Amino acid sequence: MFQLIAEELSIRPNQVKNTVELLDDDNTVPFISRYRKEVTGSLDEEQIRAIEDRIKYLRTLEERKKTVLKSIADQEKLTPELEARIIQAQKLQDVEDLYRPYKPKRRTRATIARGKGLEPLAETIYAQEQITGDVEEIAAAYINEEKGVTSVKEALAGARDIIAEMISDNADIRKIIRETSIANGMLASEAADEQVAARDYEMYMEFKEAVKSVPPYRILAINRGEKEEALYAWIEVDEEKMVGLIEKHIITNTQSIFIEELKIAAADAYQRLISPAIQRELRRTLTDKADEHAIDVFARNLRALLMQPPLKDKFILGIDPGYRSGCKVAAIDITGKYLEGETIYPHPPQKQWDRSKAVIHKFIKKYNMDIIAIGNGTASRETEQLAAEILTETENDLYYTIVNEAGASVYSASPVARKEFPDLDASMRGNISIARRLLDPLSELVKIDPQSIGVGLYQHDVDQNNLSESLDHVVESCVNAVGVDLNTASASLLKYVAGINNRVAENIVKYREEHGRFVNRDQLKAVKGLGANSYTQSAGFLRISDSENLFDSTGVHPESYDAANSLLHHLDLNVDTVRDNGAMIKLKLKTANETMDQLSTIVGSGRETLEDIIDALEKPGRDPRADMPAPMLRSDVLSMNDLYEGMVLKGTVRNVVDFGAFVDIGVKQDGLVHLSQMAKRFVKNPMDVVSVGDVIDVKIMKVDKERGRIGLSMIVD
Repeated sequence: MFQLIAEELSIRPNQVKNTVELLDDDNTVPFISRYRKEVTGSLDEEQIRAIEDRIKYLRTLEERKKTVLKSIADQEKLTPELEARIIQAQKLQDVEDLYRPYKPKRRTRATIARGKGLEPLAETIYAQEQITGDVEEIAAAYINEEKGVTSVKEALAGARDIIAEMISDNADIRKIIRETSIANGMLASEAADEQVAARDYEMYMEFKEAVKSVPPYRILAINRGEKEEALYAWIEVDEEKMVGLIEKHIITNTQSIFIEELKIAAADAYQRLISPAIQRELRRTLTDKADEHAIDVFARNLRALLMQPPLKDKFILGIDPGYRSGCKVAAIDITGKYLEGETIYPHPPQKQWDRSKAVIHKFIKKYNMDIIAIGNGTASRETEQLAAEILTETENDLYYTIVNEAGASVYSASPVARKEFPDLDASMRGNISIARRLLDPLSELVKIDPQSIGVGLYQHDVDQNNLSESLDHVVESCVNAVGVDLNTASASLLKYVAGINNRVAENIVKYREEHGRFVNRDQLKAVKGLGANSYTQSAGFLRISDSENLFDSTGVHPESYDAANSLLHHLDLNVDTVRDNGAMIKLKLKTANETMDQLSTIVGSGRETLEDIIDALEKPGRDPRADMPAPMLRSDVLSMNDLYEGMVLKGTVRNVVDFGAFVDIGVKQDGLVHLSQMAKRFVKNPMDVVSVGDVIDVKIMKVDKERGRIGLSMIVD
């Protein structure tokens, strides 16, 4: 297994072996990736996840092989050749194909025919040994009215049913048909409900595309159309060619008198047994691959969104726009604490424009607000106009920005929100979430079901369990990459730290409430439910920002504190010097004569761990999100009437999909940069060019005011 996985992932077998052993010992992926680099050979999280998934599959495959071999052996039908083929099989599908003839069957036409005593006739026909004689005379010997065979016609039909099932159960034939269907088949669809299809699935009303090249998003669109009973879809193949392939495989003697019977059986086997099964199998395979792709797109978009840099030390005024129900306004301080809120009604039907401005001015003056964060939902652009007007009237250094509010309503009605703000109504809770997303996207978005955040495509059409698992992995990866402040993190954030579950996360918060702030990592050992393994897995990711022990505020793991101290001692540095100026470490290293390998021996750690210790101490409070593009702050507002072809402006990428990227350029509708307009070179995958949250320059290519569509290009020169 290890050798196979190593070849597939282009890594060494010992890397696979060591990683699997770590996983089997209940180590988490973030912990292995960050703190066991010497053991894995510095494999990253993606590689470790790939090993984890592959070893699960191969172990499942081995277990299935054992079950199948035992079942066939119990039937006393296991031959050395069959046993070897099953043992050598590399896919579950291959094992199932080989097992098919021996699987207990429900009542079929073939089992009925066997019950009538027609199996010897079927075997005679299939053997094709006779080249002279009369087929009907041979079949007449099997007429048996007591068993229900009253004519030659019935005898031959029953024999063909047995042969058809034999053909269908043949693993080699099924493989040929499967591979040919994949290579030459077409995914086709047509309208099942003309009215619905014309409205929502126009391009799929008469659609055909090669199975091997159809894009994942089209597969998901067709699947959705079928689910809504708007479309009918199938895999279109050349049936004559398929039947011909079967005939070529089964006909071994062209002089046999049974050729016509075999041809009839071959056609029946394909049309009645093989084709429907392969159709279902290929549609399922296409869907699985499309699901996998869509989930990967969603996961990558989610990662980019979660890793957007926080706007630290800002007082933020959140506005959740609305018409009839008004706009909810909420002020938060630099820690995210809710200060005050109110509802204003600047838009129809109330149109209290001036009063609404007065309320916002009051908040700005009272709390010295830095930024207005406006949700991007209903009435967003009209509220943006309000904010832009306020900016021209205030003396404060004030900006506004648009925040993606997807999932805010889900959060506002959640138990987490009710626990945080029991005295506020749901709409105000959602508005606080909008403001906090700007202050620290990761800390706030972890409170929301990732599927509700709105950065995917067809997320409701894919396998929900796989989607949920993948997105949880992304959130876990982001949380551990950034690290968590042990004294301010919510239980919603803590539960994603490696080695910590919901219960332990709640217990950490409870411990904090009962005993006050944590002053060192050792106190974690007193938290109920956090055992030795949980402590090992989580400690390095939990930070105490103003701890007396510098290492407690960094990504240095407690198990490496001795090595870190040895490093500082060897470089003649003290903790206070490093706390004030971490760059001194690199300066000292430049003047040292040791190589990294020599230095790792001196301090008593592996080379990779030593390099991580140096990075952590060089920038003790560094946030990896600081390298990402900051949110775009605005001071003016545009409408579609302000746009013209050729205009160049800045925009924020809101979503990346297979065919391009949706970009917020400051008007009501996001514009689309099609794949073909992303660069002068050929772009296969939009994610190779942009990510969610990127601030980019775009040129207006087309403005369709009637349909509210904007075509953009990233080729601006």
